[in-house]
Amino acid sequence: MVLVAVLLFSVDAQAISAQKAILMDAQTGRVLYEHRADEESLIASTTKIMTALVVCQQCNVLDRVKIPREAVGIEGSSMYLKEGEVLTVQELLYGLMLQSGNDAAVALAIYAGGTVEGFVQLMNDKARSLGLSNTHFENPNGLDAPDHHSTARDLAVLAAYAMEDPIFEKTVSTKQLRIGERCLTNHNKLLWRLDGAEGVKTGFTKAAGRILVSSASRNDRRLICVTIHAPDDWNDHIQLMEQGFRDYQVKTIVSAGDVIGYRPVMGGDGTKVAIISKDDFAYALAEGERPEICMDTRAFAYAPIAEGADAGYAYVMLGDRIAGRIGVTYGNTVEQEQETEKKSIWERWFGG
Repeated sequence: MVLVAVLLFSVDAQAISAQKAILMDAQTGRVLYEHRADEESLIASTTKIMTALVVCQQCNVLDRVKIPREAVGIEGSSMYLKEGEVLTVQELLYGLMLQSGNDAAVALAIYAGGTVEGFVQLMNDKARSLGLSNTHFENPNGLDAPDHHSTARDLAVLAAYAMEDPIFEKTVSTKQLRIGERCLTNHNKLLWRLDGAEGVKTGFTKAAGRILVSSASRNDRRLICVTIHAPDDWNDHIQLMEQGFRDYQVKTIVSAGDVIGYRPVMGGDGTKVAIISKDDFAYALAEGERPEICMDTRAFAYAPIAEGADAGYAYVMLGDRIAGRIGVTYGNTVEQEQETEKKSIWERWFGG
């Protein structure tokens, strides 16, 4: 299913401090607001979203990790690891995502990838597989580097995907945790300030500015917000999230098994065949929006037709833009017409 932005809600540009921003409905992929969302930027510690995701997918979180010398004394934010101490992968993930530990990032990278360089390759491979075409990593912690960058849109897609991983979600939504003598407090203040907030990651360097990726859920609906170089990022996210939840509601447009139209049949003992939706299709809609279902450009079908056979696609339209694509099948069998004397098209369709 392919989804695109169709209508963006209106936000006073002066009310948002971010130089670049996006708000996306995670369930449907609809972009509700965007501003310079495809411009590449330094991303600081929001890099650790990808680091944590790759670790969650590559490692058993109960594995015990002996901290190597290379992971000690890393510049920037730290959970103050000591060479030779042993922590679980899950404990290091908490240090990575709550404390934003650059040392935890290096320890996890070496454990999961063999070397930091090997792990960074895994990060870039994952970025490509997710279609993050404007993203490239040079390290697992987000320290400024010449070719280390992403965009607001890519970070939103990454965060929406990562939040589907239960271990990742549990980690980034944790407010406080004690690990031995260490007391970790999540740097994400939205967990205390925004109803339904559940992560994801803060970031800051002098060159990158303040960067924030957030996720919030209400009534089984999740929004993802990203701001880049935003001096007032907490309030930016609260305003965008509140407006997104208020102004848009996810509605089921088509359910699997619905008849969405008919297609004329050539050479069959019936004149038309039902077209059936393969899947449910839901979309975030504003008040007054009325989507339409349009068939693809096939003018007719040729008999014989088997019920359940692939019939191509139908498109959900909002105005003149495509909101989504739905796979469709034929809803009934149409046998090939058997005649001793071949009738003309006019006779077959109109009886003479």
